[in-house]
Amino acid sequence: MRWDQLFDDLEAQLGAEERRERDSEIADRTRRERASVELAARCAAAVGERLRLRLVSRTQVQGELLDLGDDWLLLRLETGREAVVPIHAVAGIVGLPLRASAARTARRFGLGYALRGLSRDRTPVALTDTSGQVLTGTIDIVGADSLDLSEHAPEESRRTENVRGRQTVPFAAVALIEAR
Repeated sequence: MRWDQLFDDLEAQLGAEERRERDSEIADRTRRERASVELAARCAAAVGERLRLRLVSRTQVQGELLDLGDDWLLLRLETGREAVVPIHAVAGIVGLPLRASAARTARRFGLGYALRGLSRDRTPVALTDTSGQVLTGTIDIVGADSLDLSEHAPEESRRTENVRGRQTVPFAAVALIEAR
């Protein structure tokens, strides 16, 4: 009778040890999998969701994530306007799912390509730089790593008489570009 109790106790201890090892293995695999997930993959899983972005310009924007590229996010803001946010300008995101999306991926084109569309359409924009300064106008030229913005009031069209000046802004200094 004592042997039965001893063997039952040993078997219970062995079972508990096996469960601890299995749980440890699962936790380790989970950590390794999460370590390989890139931000863009998690953002892709959030398309259609509302996010709040804290930007390096010390501002926050929130809205529905509509699309994303290699280095940019497209949001529909609460105002109904759409805005492009370079990934490098994001200091934090609230509302991002923990898991990545296998079904959806980021578009293969970068920020410059996306901005060329705004330039081509002559869309007036409000550009917030990383210092928090807001410039309004029309993007005239999009280069490999910068853009030229003809500054004018947001309610005015880009006509020579309305242009107050032109600024070249490096992509690295762009925090937000809101289409007007």
